[in-house]
Amino acid sequence: MGLVMQVLFVVVAMVVCLPLPAYAEHGTATFYTPPYVPSACNGYKNDGVMIAAASSAIWDNKGACGRRYRVKCTGATNQGVPKPCKGNSVVVKIVDFCPPGCRGTIDLSQEAFAAIANPDAGKINIEFTEV
Repeated sequence: MGLVMQVLFVVVAMVVCLPLPAYAEHGTATFYTPPYVPSACNGYKNDGVMIAAASSAIWDNKGACGRRYRVKCTGATNQGVPKPCKGNSVVVKIVDFCPPGCRGTIDLSQEAFAAIANPDAGKINIEFTEV
């Protein structure tokens, strides 16, 4: 009986120590064009081009500033470009707020959007995960 309990203890310990899977959230992405400064998070600081603006869905009263998200195109939102996705993902840093009326969950920089989808689509369905 002692050996069975030891094996059971080891199995339970292994299961408890397994990392929790990261589940992607679903939303939409649009893009905005330069100039990217000033931003709501960092004023006139240049944060590069792999950046994004957060909609109120993830803004968290400026809590989203500096968060990084891996964003992947999952499909079209309209009939204009039926297959806009390029099949890869991009990591962006939240540096701005996309004000009410924002058309997407995340408003990507033009460069970030072009890395994952055809810009002619204008708006795409996405999966995004904080990294």
